[in-house]
Amino acid sequence: MTNYRNPAPTVDIIIELVDRPHRPIILIERKNEPFGWAIPGGFMDYGESVENTAIREALEEVSLNVTLIEQFYVYSNPQRDLRKHTIAIVFIAEAVGQPIAADDAKNLGVFPTWEIPRNLCFDHDLILEDYQRYRYHNLRPPIRL
Repeated sequence: MTNYRNPAPTVDIIIELVDRPHRPIILIERKNEPFGWAIPGGFMDYGESVENTAIREALEEVSLNVTLIEQFYVYSNPQRDLRKHTIAIVFIAEAVGQPIAADDAKNLGVFPTWEIPRNLCFDHDLILEDYQRYRYHNLRPPIRL
């Protein structure tokens, strides 16, 4: 029998708080390695759709019910997560209310897009740069090989 090694599917959710000025986004400070700030998200469970994973992870990590607005982009660089090869399906979502850090979020922050922390985990700096370019200039991320 052949032993296949496949990337692990994950989701990340860029959550815009639509009940606040300038639609700030939520970032979590990770409780587990790698430490630093990250877009909320996590691994898919077997039998779960990416959409349901996004909704579940948002509720688990920031205690908010989100409305998924669109699937933004897929990030699959094998080096994006040094723990193992992952594929991140990134969604843009909206929420209202007061987020509360939970699950593997040690803390969270609500940031206008011009005040994003520098110590981001994984490739979340690239994802947020792509998001800003899309949000403010309507430019989709380029296909990266």
